Amino acid sequence: MTQAPHRPETRRTSISPPPQGTSLFVNGHFPGRRALIVGLGALFGFALTVVWSAEFVDRTIGGNVADTLLGHEARETPITGALGGIAFALATGVAGTFTACNVAAFSAIAPLAGGVPGRRGRMARMLKPLGLLAAGAVAVSAAYGVVVAAVGTRMPQFQASTAGAGGISPRLIQSMVVFGCIGLVMAWLGLASLGLVRDPLARLARRFPGAPMVVMGVLIGSFLVGRPYPLFRQLFRDAAESHNVLYGAAAFSLQALGNILIMAVLFLLVAGLAGDRLHGWFAARPSRASAVTAAAFIAAGVFMVLYWDVRILARRDLIWYPLAPWA
Repeated sequence: MTQAPHRPETRRTSISPPPQGTSLFVNGHFPGRRALIVGLGALFGFALTVVWSAEFVDRTIGGNVADTLLGHEARETPITGALGGIAFALATGVAGTFTACNVAAFSAIAPLAGGVPGRRGRMARMLKPLGLLAAGAVAVSAAYGVVVAAVGTRMPQFQASTAGAGGISPRLIQSMVVFGCIGLVMAWLGLASLGLVRDPLARLARRFPGAPMVVMGVLIGSFLVGRPYPLFRQLFRDAAESHNVLYGAAAFSLQALGNILIMAVLFLLVAGLAGDRLHGWFAARPSRASAVTAAAFIAAGVFMVLYWDVRILARRDLIWYPLAPWA
């Protein structure tokens, strides 16, 4: 009986599949020192609440920008007519650009600026996420404008009385709830970018890859729901007293677009001038994009929760919170 020829044993080597991203904000390449990134992002967000001066941002920066664009003092001049309201909405939207949410949005999509080699292809690719961002912001702001014009001055944002609730007005309570929720969402997205929690946009992004940028636009548009910014309250009252839902939707949409206009221009400039360097930097280690996105989201989320839900209580002498002398 002949013996079967001996066949050498072959070793089976398991090759791990490459990391798979689940959405725009979670590329699957997670950095090693994730705890350090979380800590630095949270520390930056906390430090920002200590030094942030609403008086300087709202009046000195926002007020001067709005006055320059309108050609007169925005706070002292009443809004006259629909065209005046439209101009006021766009000018005050641009004036309110410098917010933590905008910084996070810029940082979250900054890796896209270096994602494509070649200036022409990169610039074309940048326009799509910016368009999706604007679509999300307009959808929320337009819907809120319709509600404001329909309901009128009975909404909480008109109730500035501090009777009850620890001396906190209904208008401020609405701001605390809205910005606190936005902060928690952004902090969760930051942790998801590092792979520490499940990506909440994974299922949606599988069907609609551009959905994360729409969600970011929704977060920016939601700023109008809670914003106690004096110039915005002026537009808010004008839309509410007009009871014109088309005017309310248009005015609020333009303010949201003005809110992201400077951010979009800066982003395109970065993509055009430094895109090749960013492409090389991110391509050398894809986990860097995760680190940048996560740090931005966590910093913005911590800032909003602490500023709107903790520091405000300190302003009412209900708790102690460290504040810079100018804040």
